[in-house]
Amino acid sequence: MPLYRCSVSPGLTSYEQRSRISKEVTRIHCEVTDALPLFVHTFFAEDRDGRLPAGKRAFLLGSIRAGRSPEQKQRLGSEMTSALASILGIAPGEVGVVTVDVPARWVMEGGYILPEPGEEAAWLAKRD
Repeated sequence: MPLYRCSVSPGLTSYEQRSRISKEVTRIHCEVTDALPLFVHTFFAEDRDGRLPAGKRAFLLGSIRAGRSPEQKQRLGSEMTSALASILGIAPGEVGVVTVDVPARWVMEGGYILPEPGEEAAWLAKRD
């Protein structure tokens, strides 16, 4: 957690681009939220069934821990849109980014229920 699912038009991405996107999603998420990089997961799927939103060639859906501010969510969307557009060589308008809040207590990482945002240090200390 967070879990980002990137759906793209068939043939739009190479494995190298997917790696770059994953690294950028992790970097941006951690810079904006102060979350630990080990929490960030990115998955990719090609949209062979034509389910991308109209006019979009890439769509990133992020399930993130609830408790992030509206400003953080806006920044996540804006920076991730720019990163995907740049890496994929498409217009920012062809990228959609949406985040969905998920309570931390609904998610486990390594067999432990995730901490609330800001409580990561205490969580890590309990795990050791």
